[in-house]
Amino acid sequence: VQLQASGGGLVQAGDSLTLSCVASRLTTSTNGMGWFRQAPGKEREFVAAISWRGGRTKYRESVKGRFTISREGALKTVYLQMKSPRPEDTAAYYCATTPRDIPVDYEGSYNYWGQGTQVTVSS
Repeated sequence: VQLQASGGGLVQAGDSLTLSCVASRLTTSTNGMGWFRQAPGKEREFVAAISWRGGRTKYRESVKGRFTISREGALKTVYLQMKSPRPEDTAAYYCATTPRDIPVDYEGSYNYWGQGTQVTVSS
């Protein structure tokens, strides 16, 4: 299984940015997918997750109303639309997949991870 994340970069606070993650070689098609992030000197933390069919989502409290997770099931692609990002959103963002068909915020539920894409938000 390979997860390829892209879309990171340098943005100003208030601008928009969309991250993408393509999953390939999944052995099943019922995987939930999620985004996590890790800032320098901090532990990796949950950001958002989505169920296989995309009908259920879950967000970190601090990004609710600003970030939107979505997916294209057939393409096994998950997106994270970041509206009004803040400097505190600066981190390396990782996508991951879980065999569970629900949006989960527990890192240990995810068994495959992408390489990360850096997002830097300037004030």
